[in-house]
Amino acid sequence: MTDFTSLGLSDQLQKAILANGYTEPTPIQRDAIPHILNGDDLMGLAQTGTGKTAAFGLPLIDKLLAEGTKAPARGTRALILAPTRELVNQIAKNLVSFVKGSPLRVNNVVGGVSINGQIKRLERGTDILVATPGRLLDLVERKAIRLDTAGFLVLDEADQMLDLGFIHALRKIASLVAKKRQTLLFSATMPRQIEDLSKTYLRDPIRVEVAPAGRTADKVKQIVHFMGQKAKTDFLTNLMCERPDDISLVFCRTKHGAERLMKKLVSCGISAGSIHGNKSQNQRERAIKGLREGEIKVLVATDVAARGIDIPGVSHVYNFELPEVPEAYVHRIGRTARAGADGDAVALCAPEEIGLLRQIEKLTGNRIEVVSGEVPPESASRPARSGGRGKPSSSRGHNGNKSRKAAPKGGAKADAGNRQRRNGGRSQGGRPAAA
Repeated sequence: MTDFTSLGLSDQLQKAILANGYTEPTPIQRDAIPHILNGDDLMGLAQTGTGKTAAFGLPLIDKLLAEGTKAPARGTRALILAPTRELVNQIAKNLVSFVKGSPLRVNNVVGGVSINGQIKRLERGTDILVATPGRLLDLVERKAIRLDTAGFLVLDEADQMLDLGFIHALRKIASLVAKKRQTLLFSATMPRQIEDLSKTYLRDPIRVEVAPAGRTADKVKQIVHFMGQKAKTDFLTNLMCERPDDISLVFCRTKHGAERLMKKLVSCGISAGSIHGNKSQNQRERAIKGLREGEIKVLVATDVAARGIDIPGVSHVYNFELPEVPEAYVHRIGRTARAGADGDAVALCAPEEIGLLRQIEKLTGNRIEVVSGEVPPESASRPARSGGRGKPSSSRGHNGNKSRKAAPKGGAKADAGNRQRRNGGRSQGGRPAAA
């Protein structure tokens, strides 16, 4: 199979594919689309930037068009869940381009914006609804949307949804979707939690794996500079001033740190913006639009943006601070070298982060090239976090804020899920406002 015409998609959809400039399917598209058209549940593993949206979106649209039915009022025929606002908006934008000229209606719902407008848009019924879990449950509780009409359920970037604490929301939503359905799960990594999730919600799934877990994009050149934490800001500022025309993403561990760094870059004459959990949805969209249209050259972000930004031309990704979850590094640097282009990933590593660097290298199977500074001893690494993969330590949350006092034993998980939904998808402990 060398092009989309051999994958079994309808003539109507072939026209939409051509109109969008698609000519050759990516490996995940080539391997997944025939199984999805066949009605199989599917578990897809592919690194970020490999075309997963089209891999599930094209066959899903094809099947909905073939059914020829109409979405009921306040109902949806297909539901796609994603962890962040940016990713939801990106998926919806791609799907809208594929359904252009067809009767299918695509809606997207996220937190951080007025819920009343979303309620009104859902009244007429939706063929494909793309949503973050927190805002979707808010709408369900208001009886603005019913999910029992959804014959298709897609979980995109499932591993990040678990990292952001959405497991209870996913269980609730899955129980509301039609029992007779086709379920598709896509993830960039496949830890044990995802394996367990697939056994719970998928029936005899076909497994499609086009890249090993943790593998980074082939065309990303990775380097690391060693220095003290206090030296990082001036060092990064000098790099930016030397390359004023680059389009760059800079990742920080905390939202407050991201904002401080952005302001420092601006004060040095660098056109920069920021996105993180303290930004409203409109502010985040304006910043991404500014980078896409060249109004700003540098976007400083927390990991809320690592999987939701698809901007052609990003030449450099800077890890100002290394992530505490090694898989996040893969998603961060996946924002460059997209669509076959080359890219550079530059890490600034303080002595206390050497353990984080070694975890990243173990995951990716790649020794990152050292270009400056003295490699610190392994003993300089700060103590590992407790709580396991993707969970915050007892004193700090995902974005570095002090976490709330633990809830009484037995009710903590339920209380956390209720708080998350009331907050439009924001989970406790300073995690990103993912809905």
